[in-house]
Formats: sequence, structure tokens, C-alpha cells
Amino acid sequence: MEVILREVVAGLGKAGELVKVKDGFARNFLLPQKKAVVADSKNIKMIEHQKKTAEVREKKLRKSSEDLASKLSGTSVTISRDCGAEEKIFGSVTARDIAESLKKNGITVDKRNIILKEPIKQIGVFDVEVKLHPEVTGTVKVWVVKK
Repeated sequence: MEVILREVVAGLGKAGELVKVKDGFARNFLLPQKKAVVADSKNIKMIEHQKKTAEVREKKLRKSSEDLASKLSGTSVTISRDCGAEEKIFGSVTARDIAESLKKNGITVDKRNIILKEPIKQIGVFDVEVKLHPEVTGTVKVWVVKK
């Protein structure tokens, strides 16, 4: 029996794939748990349409991510902190602080997408990566200055 997978099934395939399985496996496991649908002409056309719309959506998302990355490359944010000896700041600058500073500049980025290997604890200029899309990253310049 041929079925179209609706989700990833270990050892069988990914969502949207057309696979051939034994009748009993399809009737007793895949179809009742809604992990697959029978591969008739209607369902095949529906899956092809969903793939096309997902592809278009992915292209739009990638394009907007690339635009935001180019906007981020020209952006720098300044964060002021109290400072002790040897230009070590009290506390640290985290991804949340950077996201809030970017928001003040009109750029909305989720703090979980800001990649800091470790919190910033020094005065200076740092290049921080922002993951906007699985294939697109942007860089923002962060200035940490004395208060």
C-alpha cells in the first residue's frame, strides 16, 4: 500500500514523502494515528500544493531575513554600565540587554536568536551574531561604555 507521510516516522521517511508499506502496518498503525494518509490522486495533489506553498513561504522568510541581516550589519547599539577597576563592568551584558537596545532602534529580534558565547563583562566594542534564519545570520556591533 502506498501512503503519504504527514510527519517524520523513524525508519520510514519524512513528512510529505510517498512511501510503500505493508497493508497491515498502514491500516493498524499509520492511518489510525494520523501519521499518514492513503496515496490517492486527491491526496497527492494536496501534498504537492502544500509543498509549493511551503516553498514560497520559505523563500519569503529567507528574503526578509536577508533584508534584516543587511539592516543589522549597519546598526550599532550602545549599552552603558557601571564600571570598576580594569574596565570590568558590574554584572554583565546579556542577550536580553542587546535585544532591548535593538528594539529601541526599531529592530525587533528575539533574545534567543542573539548568539553570545558568554556574557560580556568588559568595556569595549563587540561583534555579536544574530541568527535570523537557519541559513542567515547577521552581525550587530555592540558598544559597552562606562556610565
